[in-house]
Amino acid sequence: MKLLNVQMLQVFLGRLSKKDRTIFYVIVAIVSLLILDRAIISPVFSKICSLNKEIQDKQATIKKNLRILTQKDKILAQSSKYSSFLGDSQMTEDEQVTAVLKELESLASKSSVYLIDMKPAGAKGSGSSKKIYVNLNCEAQMEQLVDFMYNMENSSNLISIEKYQLTPKAKESSVAKCSISVYKVVAL
Repeated sequence: MKLLNVQMLQVFLGRLSKKDRTIFYVIVAIVSLLILDRAIISPVFSKICSLNKEIQDKQATIKKNLRILTQKDKILAQSSKYSSFLGDSQMTEDEQVTAVLKELESLASKSSVYLIDMKPAGAKGSGSSKKIYVNLNCEAQMEQLVDFMYNMENSSNLISIEKYQLTPKAKESSVAKCSISVYKVVAL
């Protein structure tokens, strides 16, 4: 049967003129190239392109990860720097209030300020942190009160003064009475 097909093709080509035969061979070559392109070359090139794209994506990911790894020591150093602020988050709220009261008492004694009373005023949470409020009344010389307020604001425990009120203890007295509302920020 194959022999018959070859003989029929030879008969067909024999009937064609030289110009027609050349056109036939050119068409067969073009069709063969198109089939070769669609069946073999295009899939291979598309696979190569997709693999190149995947390689570029992986290289970009590796570069990003390497950049993070080179900053690991810096991140750990900063993490240890701020760990003292995160240590309070494991305490109960009562323990946190007690810690704030102790810190305020310590700052008052350091500044020679006489604390009349300290009252916890509750806690308010917002997002990833909460504020523990404390109201306190105290007496001292004006310089000592200013030192006490300065020490509170610059405390490493994130204590801030929300509001305060100063009044003289008596007329012509150098001692001032102060009512202060403070809060401490605690990370959750």
